[in-house]
Amino acid sequence: MRVILNQDVPNLGELGDVKDVAAGYARNFLFPRSLAFAHNAKSVAQFEKRKAEIEALKTAKRSASAGLKDKLEAEELVLTLPAGANGKLYGAVTGHAIADELLKKGIEVDRKRIEVPGHSIKSVGTYKIAIRLYEKDEATLRVAVQGQAVKVEAKEEAPKPRRRRYEEERPAEAQEPAGSPEA
Repeated sequence: MRVILNQDVPNLGELGDVKDVAAGYARNFLFPRSLAFAHNAKSVAQFEKRKAEIEALKTAKRSASAGLKDKLEAEELVLTLPAGANGKLYGAVTGHAIADELLKKGIEVDRKRIEVPGHSIKSVGTYKIAIRLYEKDEATLRVAVQGQAVKVEAKEEAPKPRRRRYEEERPAEAQEPAGSPEA
């Protein structure tokens, strides 16, 4: 079934695109949520009238994407996390952690668009993270992960095991094994 998208739909297309989708997907998901209209003469004419508006929105998204790309590539993110002596982190750096750090700096990026190599970073070092932007644009963010020494507390000696009551009540002679030689 051919439809014209009324809004951007992830993994399908953006406003004004004509797509072929399964009839059930269109009928049960796209149409009830007003994400798309059936491809017919009336809806084509309606979108032809809005064509200039749609193109203006797309160019605005492209320019915003270019601005965000410049901002991300100029930024270097420094994360300090607890790590062992060998440089292994006690936790991991994921796309969610990177999105949170970017948000603290005033840059809002969807965490699903952040591609961390190996899905997580588990050791100290400098990494390049890819962030997917609008259409085929991709920004490369430099992330420096630093280790923070963790204080290791000395363990106290474990208390000696308590003697059982019946061992305390017996005289010292009774505690010796039966076949021990006497001096």
